[in-house]
Amino acid sequence: MASIALKSFIGLRQASAEKPHFTIQAKPISLNPSNHRRLQVNAAKTSPKVTGRNLRVAVVGGGPAGGAAAETLAKGGIETFLIERKMDNCKPCGGAIPLCMVGEFDLPLDIIDRRVTKMKMISPSNVAVDIGQTLKPHEYIGMVRREVLDQYLRNRASENGATVINGLFLKMEKPGDGEAPYVLHYTEYDGKVGGAGVKKSLEVDAVIGADGANSRVAKSIDAGDYEYAIAFQERIKIPDDKMVYYENLAEMYVGDDVSPDFYGWVFPKCDHVAVGTGTVTHKGDIKKFQLATRNRAKDKILGGKILRVEAHPIPEHPRPRRLAGRVALVGDAAGYVTKCSGEGIYFAAKSGRMCAEAIVEGSENGKRMVNEADLRKYLEKWDKTYWPTYKVLDVLQKVFYRSNPAREAFVEMCADEYVQKMTFDSYLYKRVVPGNPWEDLKLAVNTIGSLVRANALRREMEKLNV
Repeated sequence: MASIALKSFIGLRQASAEKPHFTIQAKPISLNPSNHRRLQVNAAKTSPKVTGRNLRVAVVGGGPAGGAAAETLAKGGIETFLIERKMDNCKPCGGAIPLCMVGEFDLPLDIIDRRVTKMKMISPSNVAVDIGQTLKPHEYIGMVRREVLDQYLRNRASENGATVINGLFLKMEKPGDGEAPYVLHYTEYDGKVGGAGVKKSLEVDAVIGADGANSRVAKSIDAGDYEYAIAFQERIKIPDDKMVYYENLAEMYVGDDVSPDFYGWVFPKCDHVAVGTGTVTHKGDIKKFQLATRNRAKDKILGGKILRVEAHPIPEHPRPRRLAGRVALVGDAAGYVTKCSGEGIYFAAKSGRMCAEAIVEGSENGKRMVNEADLRKYLEKWDKTYWPTYKVLDVLQKVFYRSNPAREAFVEMCADEYVQKMTFDSYLYKRVVPGNPWEDLKLAVNTIGSLVRANALRREMEKLNV
């Protein structure tokens, strides 16, 4: 599946061979969280030194992208400001994180609500396939609440020297010349509910936009629009005896009833389940799809009480522009959510860290000014690393989410042990796993067979509807 090659894909692209404006000779830097030493970078002295202070960078948005970026910047000697409006934000999010994120970002196990080792993929006709038998004993998918994860990452950034501001970013004044500062205007709050806030401004040398799908930073650099999905989720407290069923199990439902172009889910949290769905093409029907998702799972969540109702836009592809001058976009603001699975937490944190690494490297640990060429290194590295992953998932969504018969074929394919192993290895460790040629051939034959049967079923259904 990973060997599929298509030339057209919106947003992400393979790394360009174009030469940068200047070169930086750098030693590899280590961001191992267990290493508490400051990052040491040797950069070519081609950019002017910052005198009397360190480089100043503002990170707008305090989710996984912003928290990871702010921590990396602060560790790297950058004077860092993190602006976040809602410190207790409960973003509607399935909350699944891959195993590699726990190690890469040194996440404590007590912020992970559940370790999912079993999944059920449920077809439009309610055929359920159990997934997870290929997992090793130590492997799992982590389930987190965003309000917990985000707060942890912000606190860790603060502990490493970042200034965390409870404020609403309003607008940004661009510099008049190449090295003048950006001026950010924001409203600062003191944490009191209903407080009017105080208008303030901040001068910085570079800006990282990590402020989500409705990014104001993106608008300020004319980053362009993108297609987006609406995610709708309810947190439901179910009886204890029913919660046992979801102790280490997650469910995914596919079908036109739950979404014409996505899937419905039931994901376990600490003491409740998150039940949700999403759609790009039929946003006005999102509540109807949510009701259908609840109905599909009704026997297992019977007697449940809705604790919270949440909705939020999710980008469907990267923005046309992710960089302008000394301003870069990361996470949802850049459009880094995968097709097919709708995953974004890991990619948000990873992009925030990669962008910050580029600034630390280009500024020689905050001693020199950076420019667009420094930040472009982040984009080139990002596209080279993750373009194949986004491409494969884009193809899968187009092939298998287009009709109920195709979804039946998809669920049937998920029963294959080789498919499960390849899928989990790719998801848990965030790489496009090279397959066994013989198994790949058998998989291709089986996939074609499933699609042929799906098309035959579709034609029969169409006859019945005439």
